[in-house]
Amino acid sequence: MAAEAWNRTALLVIDMQRDFIENEGPMLVKGGKEIVPNVIKTVQVARQRGILIVWVVREHDPLGRDVELFRRHLYSTGEVGPTSKGSPGAELVDGLVIREGDYKLVKTRFSAFFATHLHSVLQGAGINNLVITGVQTPNCIRQTVYDAVALDYQPVTVIVDATAAATPDIHLANVFDMKNIGVATPTLQEWTDFKA
Repeated sequence: MAAEAWNRTALLVIDMQRDFIENEGPMLVKGGKEIVPNVIKTVQVARQRGILIVWVVREHDPLGRDVELFRRHLYSTGEVGPTSKGSPGAELVDGLVIREGDYKLVKTRFSAFFATHLHSVLQGAGINNLVITGVQTPNCIRQTVYDAVALDYQPVTVIVDATAAATPDIHLANVFDMKNIGVATPTLQEWTDFKA
């Protein structure tokens, strides 16, 4: 890939928040903690290449008014619900930091494209290549990837060891499905070694 192609690439870091990654998190993705070092490394490589970094996070109304119906019960106890705006659980895990020039996108559903302005932001920046990391593969990763493919982003790349699900089997089954629709699925090392 020519160096100028990195300028047309964005890295989406999806849902790497305390409530999804840390052991006591109410929405724990069991495979999430193991990928944190690879997500950190992917961000470092992206910064070196001049790739736009988009931090895709869930932030919900503390009362759960913008949460999917199947999750509303998590917000009805009078306690702060998972990834509520301003809560510690909505923060990025240690080692991941939003820097000047990065873009933070708040979503309330699985896909980073659903009911957000992500597509407009990417188009405005001349982005047509996406690299995806984060959690979790069958939900937010998969939905975002399928929407990206439907919107004709090319290529769409999922770093297989910088994404995770509750179990390795679930992760690999979803990676298999994404690969079948033309998504590139390199390891972090393979993506890092790819020369511009």
